[in-house]
Amino acid sequence: MPTLNWIGKDKVVSHHQDVPYRVLEHKYGFTADPSTGSGHEQTEPTNSGNKIIHGDNLEALKSLLPEYEGKIKCIYIDPPYNTGNENWVYNDNVNHPKIKKWLGEVVGKDGEDLTRHDKWLCMMYPRVRMLQKLMARDGLIFMSLDDNELENGLFLLNDIFGKKNKLACAPWLAEPSGGKEKRWLRNGHEYILIYHNGSADSVTQEERSSGKLDLKDNQGKYKKGRELRKWGGASQREDRPGQWFPLTTPSGEIVWPHKNDGTEGHWRWGKEQKMQPIIENPNVAHWELCSYDSGVVVGGKTERWVPFEKIRDVKKMVGWTTWLNSVGYNSDGTSTLKNIFGHKIFDTPKPVSLIEWLISLHSDESALVLDSFAGSGTTAHAVLNLNKQDGGNRKFILVEMEDYANDITAERVKRVSKGYGSGNKKVEGTGGAFDFYELGLPLFDENQNLNEEVGLPKIREYIWFSETRTSFKEPNKEPYFLGIKDESVYYFIYEKEKLTTLDYDALELIKTKGEQYIIYADNCLLPKEFMAKNNIIFKKIPRDITRF
Repeated sequence: MPTLNWIGKDKVVSHHQDVPYRVLEHKYGFTADPSTGSGHEQTEPTNSGNKIIHGDNLEALKSLLPEYEGKIKCIYIDPPYNTGNENWVYNDNVNHPKIKKWLGEVVGKDGEDLTRHDKWLCMMYPRVRMLQKLMARDGLIFMSLDDNELENGLFLLNDIFGKKNKLACAPWLAEPSGGKEKRWLRNGHEYILIYHNGSADSVTQEERSSGKLDLKDNQGKYKKGRELRKWGGASQREDRPGQWFPLTTPSGEIVWPHKNDGTEGHWRWGKEQKMQPIIENPNVAHWELCSYDSGVVVGGKTERWVPFEKIRDVKKMVGWTTWLNSVGYNSDGTSTLKNIFGHKIFDTPKPVSLIEWLISLHSDESALVLDSFAGSGTTAHAVLNLNKQDGGNRKFILVEMEDYANDITAERVKRVSKGYGSGNKKVEGTGGAFDFYELGLPLFDENQNLNEEVGLPKIREYIWFSETRTSFKEPNKEPYFLGIKDESVYYFIYEKEKLTTLDYDALELIKTKGEQYIIYADNCLLPKEFMAKNNIIFKKIPRDITRF
């Protein structure tokens, strides 16, 4: 089987493991109100799940690992095409000063002999390895390329994901006029490499007419479709409070989107979306009387009316075509940005419709979507559009290394969520919120000791997350206490100016009771028999702190 080799490969194949973990410094949160076309910034996090990070994408990806390892469902990246063009804003020949500095530090003297293709592979390999660690098993990755690095891109993804996980090398008609080549063949198309991470079960399929309609109403035959209450992840009322409202059945009974366990959920779409026809005419939906879970009573009832879609044209599922000639062109991306900012502000942005189509290939409407070469922010734009269209609850994470991360990338997301344009080009806002971060200091210094300049709150947050994989909320309890999860109690006995010891005196500080105690300290003087008898696990600082 062919293998991929290039100058510098031996220096970068495991480099992703050596990247320092840096903390993320929250700069501001933003929440839009599309009804007024406004939005506001805040110092506190929005907790929306949407993030824009300014900083080196390799280090930013490492910083995402504790919270997101194995959770990202969709990754879209549009890396440098390596055309040799020095003038592009992303410097398309991989001679960006930050990349050159990184190559010198990691590859060393060999970096002086690298061709531009070697540089591209050295830059991409550890980044894609890090992306794979973040991907869910049923996750999908989409990489945009042109002819310059197509062959290397295929070898790269085959090497990391395995050739068996390749779904497509999809040609995309980017320039319907045939491209900008002035001689020989004008090929006007680019490519999108599509791979999964071990399971393709999440890939949606195209619908085409087939089958029979087995139900009938006064408008003709139909088939029962999806339940109109949202199922699965992010289906609680608080996830979409605007989609908690009553519907009226054909008999005049009022129903709310309660879940089978009796808790409050929400409808699949909002009032202004696909639910409006049902609000105006209940017969638009198919209704069935369904029971709650055993023993559940809501409003004195053990059952309630549940609405379903009426499908007038049954569909069969077939594979998508991979010749992408109707999902937008580069010129559409440029026009969209001009409408948002009022002038041309970014070269070669991808069309939003293309990214929407790619994201929609994953069936999870609550998918986490990551773009580590964020550019002008098209991926976030696509996520917000899709959520508005289908009532989904997708989240985006963007990483951009350039200094325009706030002025262009984040600003675009603000305008899209508030609404933009004027006259016949006015576009209604999608709504939404996000948090903006800068890469902070490394958590560990060059000697692998804790970097105290990071600050104790960030260190405590990291320890908690490394142990529990849950978000951290500073407890208002005794000193050193981190929290309790699954009957395990966590303590981090740490002082900036002195060494700490877990001994009998330190145990006087342990006030919270649990079945097991995980206690961090610099040293331990407790007998092993005593710790075993009392279910105490000692973890030495910094030796036993998890590294991602």
